[in-house]
Amino acid sequence: MAPLALARRRLAGARLPTTPLASAGLVTALVLVSLLLRSRGIGGPLWIDEGLSVGISSFPFLEIPSILRFDGSPPLYYMLLHAWMEIFGRSEGATHVLSLVFALASIPVGLWAGWSLFGSRAGWICAGLFALNPFLTAYSHETRMYSLMVLLGLVATAAFVHAFVLDRRRFAIVFGVVLALMLYTHNWALFFVAASGATLLAVARRRGEQRWSIVRDGSLAFGAAILVWLPWVPTLVFQATNTGAPWSNVPTVGDVQDGMGAVVGGLGPAIGLLLVAGTGVSHVVRRRRSIERLEMLTLAGLALGTLLLAWGASQVSPTWAFRYLAVVVGPLLLLTGVGLARARRQGVAALALVALMWLPQGVAPEPPASERSVVAEVEPLLGRGDLVVSTHPERTTVLDYYLPSGMRYLTSLGPVKDPRYMDWRHVLERLREARASKTIKPTLDSLDAGKDILLVRPITERRSQWKSPWTALVRRRSAQWARLLREDPRFVRRAVSPDGAYAATSGVRATLYTKVHD
Repeated sequence: MAPLALARRRLAGARLPTTPLASAGLVTALVLVSLLLRSRGIGGPLWIDEGLSVGISSFPFLEIPSILRFDGSPPLYYMLLHAWMEIFGRSEGATHVLSLVFALASIPVGLWAGWSLFGSRAGWICAGLFALNPFLTAYSHETRMYSLMVLLGLVATAAFVHAFVLDRRRFAIVFGVVLALMLYTHNWALFFVAASGATLLAVARRRGEQRWSIVRDGSLAFGAAILVWLPWVPTLVFQATNTGAPWSNVPTVGDVQDGMGAVVGGLGPAIGLLLVAGTGVSHVVRRRRSIERLEMLTLAGLALGTLLLAWGASQVSPTWAFRYLAVVVGPLLLLTGVGLARARRQGVAALALVALMWLPQGVAPEPPASERSVVAEVEPLLGRGDLVVSTHPERTTVLDYYLPSGMRYLTSLGPVKDPRYMDWRHVLERLREARASKTIKPTLDSLDAGKDILLVRPITERRSQWKSPWTALVRRRSAQWARLLREDPRFVRRAVSPDGAYAATSGVRATLYTKVHD
């Protein structure tokens, strides 16, 4: 314990850099450390959603919004990824780097947010949190919009406090612009908008004579953001009435706890940060007339309000996923950083301990049943025009990414016109009504003798992961379609990847058949 105590005293007593040159040097060092940690996952295999990102973004730039009518997402990230791929290519590593850029940008932005609102100590602690946070690390090498959403949520939160708590009204413009960008990035931004509106009213109520100017400026900022977002609303309405998230379950209270654990890297760091940062926050909150108290309550309102609204809405229409919590990471880490700063020595010690717990122990090896691994084994046996059957329909995009061009695709929903996107319209009803006699058997009958068919089905041995309405039905249809091919005497099995009953517990298994006679 002596070395830890000595390190804590040194950290607590160290003087923070305040000159521009020293600050630039330290923030550069933090970015480089974060880059070293987060670049380890660059170039890993794409999973389902990443395949969707690359597939949708490969359409012509102006066609992307219309394609997203069938998917359920806003267009900003996909259009940015399209432009990025035009310059850097569509390899796994190239697409991952875009997310890494957003994650690294959150470090200096976190420094600015903490420093400008609560002082230099809070700024540097916030920068450290954003440099090492495992949630942000995980999504810094994933071809999805979540690291961008963390960055935008952080900027929006800081701008909100500057504009409406500290009366720096020029930041109301920043808040409005960033709010519009969030709405065009992920639909959970709607919960942030609602939480921000409620928090604005609560702040105005406490500001006495300034309340009407706060309400006026806030209304202008919200109004401008919503006005910019209005062209997308018809598409959102179409998505809401025709697509959905049938793969999601209704979240429980335990899911909220698990989600917070995922945001801060596990139960241990969550408890430590809650205790120490909570102590620092409580010191400030007890000062009833302090403007800093109102700042902290505002951060809490933005973070917890967004979380509770998302949880409540998912009780009615399940759209819950841990990765969607990216929208609350910005305000939550900012509040945590301020709490640690106000806890002083205990806060610095807690930061050092949590940083050690957050340091990645290395990137997990590529799973043997990832689409990339499986396709690499069977691709030499395939020829142009061969049929690929995916019983998990949304995996078609990532299979198309790894398989050579010229393949024909079929899912348990029927023939696929374009494998670069997934048509989620009324998908649960369509899969319930799907019958082999209509979706697969006609294609099998028309296949010429000597042609190959690659059956790709998810590995569903872990039944606990296949309990939602959509995944449970996919599991059942996968078993039915596999049995159909296995028992058809016209087809002979030639290869399986991965082979063996216990080769993998998740991912996909590909079985190659050849039609030997009509």
